[in-house]
Amino acid sequence: MYTLRPYQQDAVDATLNHFRKSDAAAVIVLPTGAGKSLVIAELTRLARRRILVLAHVRELVEQNHAKYTALGMDGGIFSAGLGRRDNEHQVTFASVQSLARNLDSFDDQFSLLIIDECHRVSDDENSQYQQIIAHLKERNPGLKVLGLTATPYRLGYGWIYQYHHRGMVRAEEERLFQHCIYELPLPFMIKQGYLTEPKLIDAAIAHYDFSSLQPSDSGSYNETELNSLIAKHPRVTRAICEQIMEFGGQREGVMIFAATVRHAQEIIGYLPKDESALIIGDTESDERERLIQAFKQKQIRYLVNVAVLTTGFDAPHVDMIAILRPTASVSLFQQIVGRGLRLSPGKTDCLIIDYASSGFDLFHPEVGKPRPDSNSEPVQVFCPGCGHANIFWGKTDAEGQVIEHFGRRCQGLLEMEGETPQQCDYRFRFKECPHCGAENDIAARNCHQCGEAVVDPDDLLKRALQLKDALVIRCAGVSFSNTNGRLRIIYHDEQGEELSESFDLTHNGQRGVFNRLFGRRFGDGAKPQKFQSADEVVSQSEGFRAPDFVIARKVGRGQNSHWRVRERLFDYEGKYRKANQL
Repeated sequence: MYTLRPYQQDAVDATLNHFRKSDAAAVIVLPTGAGKSLVIAELTRLARRRILVLAHVRELVEQNHAKYTALGMDGGIFSAGLGRRDNEHQVTFASVQSLARNLDSFDDQFSLLIIDECHRVSDDENSQYQQIIAHLKERNPGLKVLGLTATPYRLGYGWIYQYHHRGMVRAEEERLFQHCIYELPLPFMIKQGYLTEPKLIDAAIAHYDFSSLQPSDSGSYNETELNSLIAKHPRVTRAICEQIMEFGGQREGVMIFAATVRHAQEIIGYLPKDESALIIGDTESDERERLIQAFKQKQIRYLVNVAVLTTGFDAPHVDMIAILRPTASVSLFQQIVGRGLRLSPGKTDCLIIDYASSGFDLFHPEVGKPRPDSNSEPVQVFCPGCGHANIFWGKTDAEGQVIEHFGRRCQGLLEMEGETPQQCDYRFRFKECPHCGAENDIAARNCHQCGEAVVDPDDLLKRALQLKDALVIRCAGVSFSNTNGRLRIIYHDEQGEELSESFDLTHNGQRGVFNRLFGRRFGDGAKPQKFQSADEVVSQSEGFRAPDFVIARKVGRGQNSHWRVRERLFDYEGKYRKANQL
């Protein structure tokens, strides 16, 4: 019999409260090792109608079923890998693959579908998950769907849910899971003693440099390219394995994550034969189970694997993780490290060595967008409109102050009594509608307010480049000066070309135009201001962001001709190269 920890009971209560009020699909986010299976067990124990619990690997099916039966309950298992096809119980624990191939065996109504590791559910209606959901909803349109995961983000897709219970909008697009109803951060779990402290050390005597390889949209790497890169540095693998044995000799259980099968075979060749084992996707089921049990019973110390033990693997004694493979997202990095954070008698920490130089901070929050470049980090940006504390990719100075961020729209969720919650409409980066002046997303084709077409910046640049009396510069910087009381702005091209224009800020109309163009974008849109004088602008010039392109047209004739700025393109994302981009 298990006793729920306080946060596990809170997660159960949040689920019950949510589904009493709504049928919208929901997500619970708990770190790896937090005991999601106990939350599932308690929810299924409280059920009065039929419940189906899905998992993508047989280890999770077995683990979730074991926690349920430990409560004195009798549940069924439907999994070919476990040799069982029970479908008559009130609660059934099933593998996705087995159930998808036998949908006709589940024609009865289920009231609740629980999906473990729900970040694996895609939007593809032909996927096994979606086929199962559609089948169950045909039998019961009121089916409730609950997902559990430690990483509610998928590379190339973004957040798997729309709304967070703390008032944040994670995705503007529709998602299968609408609400995150409960989340607990990793630092809290460690501080409260529910998880082992990870000890990330930079003790690696050698590293792999995978930076030249590009992952796919799903985050995977080309195996041939990986093998080719690793083969060029045979001494690196040997040196790494020697250091793993140096540290691992004092550890209870060491998990090693290899990049490819060939790489794993090379690694296992350097490790003590009688203390090591290798598990890959092609390892026979019985042999895999034998090796896992030997590892859990501490008969072997080093367990090498290739992308098969990142989820659904529970060996609490693991106290060292060696990462020898590239990871494209912090989510996967957290899944790998999470294998070593469970509590175990005598275990005081878990040693983490990243030989692939992933560069992820285990305690940083997930941002939900791909990292723009290697120098970016999660930064907090407050919304001037609603005050919400957004987390965007950005850059900071030596004192930790945000100097740049890449957020577009505030993620705050505005909830009015009796009304449907709405996302805050403040935009840090925007494209202004020439018809009504409304601010739109920088990728918008039509204005969200008036419906009129918004000028495509690529079309604007293409037309300007074809005109003999037009000049287009890639703006690499902007400077401001006070010239006889007028504000002079100089746009600097990467090749030294310049364009300039002036604003008389004592004139209401020109002051309004300047503030709409520049004041609104001051501080990357996080600190919009209405400037009143040229001196005020010059004194705060570091807070202004330069446009990406400036378009000018020639006016006048002969010696009186000059360039007049007509367009300033901010936040450009298109086919033309911006300044200082290779």
